[in-house]
Amino acid sequence: MHTKRRYSDLPAVLIFLIPGVVLFVLFFLAPMLYSLRISFFEWKIVHPEQSLFVGFANYQRALADPIFQRATLNTLVYTVTTVAAKLVIGLGVALLLNQRLPGRTLFRVAYYLPVITSWVIVSLLFEYMFNGQAGLVNYVLKDVLHVIPKDILWFADEYLTLVPIILLDIWKGVGWAAIIFLAGLQAIPAEYYEAARVDGADRLAQLRYITWPLLAPTTVFLVVVLVIGGLNAYVSFQLMTNGGDPQDLTHSVLTLMYESTFGRIDFGYGAAISYLLTLFVFLVSLLELRLLRRQVVV
Repeated sequence: MHTKRRYSDLPAVLIFLIPGVVLFVLFFLAPMLYSLRISFFEWKIVHPEQSLFVGFANYQRALADPIFQRATLNTLVYTVTTVAAKLVIGLGVALLLNQRLPGRTLFRVAYYLPVITSWVIVSLLFEYMFNGQAGLVNYVLKDVLHVIPKDILWFADEYLTLVPIILLDIWKGVGWAAIIFLAGLQAIPAEYYEAARVDGADRLAQLRYITWPLLAPTTVFLVVVLVIGGLNAYVSFQLMTNGGDPQDLTHSVLTLMYESTFGRIDFGYGAAISYLLTLFVFLVSLLELRLLRRQVVV
């Protein structure tokens, strides 16, 4: 009877599943597989039938390309720095917002506001703030604090360009990390802290032996999501560096992919870069999940 009832529900289940599956195949799976095919060709966008099959040449070219290597380094530095900062600052903000403070709801909203602001708007705002000639940051550092002798050309230096981009991401993402940590903190039973206080544990001991271990699943989630987001950085790099200025030294992997595909009309090379990034994100995420879940179990 149970088997018959199960099969009788199958048509209704398929009716709800098929539209989603069709949309997934048409707008995600099919373009992804087509892009994979393009990555093995010297693709002719006007006459695709004349495209030349080159095998893994596009992948080999990317791995040997100094610009791609620099873009990968920029992306890794950006990801490691922003993820670490958002985890530390986000946890600190969450611990403060979890206290019984007057107006804490207002503070929670205030910290989350940068998360919902437009990437385009805040990227342009930070570009103005770090302008080498009339920027607010140079004015404060040189004319107010007197810590620099002359204006810094932030976006003319291949290394300093990453500073405003990283600060922007930290400022914009701390609120989201704090809210996720706050949800994890509120899921911890208050009885644990009461028992710890009875045993004489101070706040630091409570943080070390109660809060941090019980926040491990939340931390795993945050690390994986933030790393994926960092590796896929695009908007701030594209707007604040004009796609790699100066001399293609400030690309992220995604801006280089965009420039190669639509700027140089090299679709095969751009597709190869996208799949190298996809493979790297997949391996990093898999490694993170295994290592961090093992620590959670322990």
